[in-house]
Amino acid sequence: MEERNFTISYQSFEGLEELNEKDKLLCLKAEEALKTSYSPYSRFKVGAAVKLKDGRIILGSNQENVAYPSGLCAERVALFRIGSEDPNAVIESIAITAKTDNFVIDKPVTCCGGCLQVMAEFEQQQKQEIEVLFYCINGEILKVKGIKNLVPFLFKESRLSV
Repeated sequence: MEERNFTISYQSFEGLEELNEKDKLLCLKAEEALKTSYSPYSRFKVGAAVKLKDGRIILGSNQENVAYPSGLCAERVALFRIGSEDPNAVIESIAITAKTDNFVIDKPVTCCGGCLQVMAEFEQQQKQEIEVLFYCINGEILKVKGIKNLVPFLFKESRLSV
């Protein structure tokens, strides 16, 4: 038997004022995306903003359905929009935030495994890491470079590639 370790690397910021202008704008755009959240069941709004290499910012928000498995997370709404409208676009970064009137969110909300897997595949396709910002409104912001820092054992099967 061999024991192995891995290290996860990320940055922590106390608030928007510590971010550079590019990251601050992306977080504010993620907050703007909360307005289009359709979350009447959970009342947990999630917004995502994706910055493309050409400078465009694509927004996504969570979309729920009374048949719960039929809903979709904000991150995947934005990413699948990019995949369907501009499959050759290069994603530089994504900011994710959340809001609810049911309780105080005092820590950054992170992605589910499904969204991380989708992000990982975009990274693999574009052969470039994606920066991820987990933005807690009026709180801490975490910045991660590359999905491997979030899911070191993500599903990858090269024999399924085109």
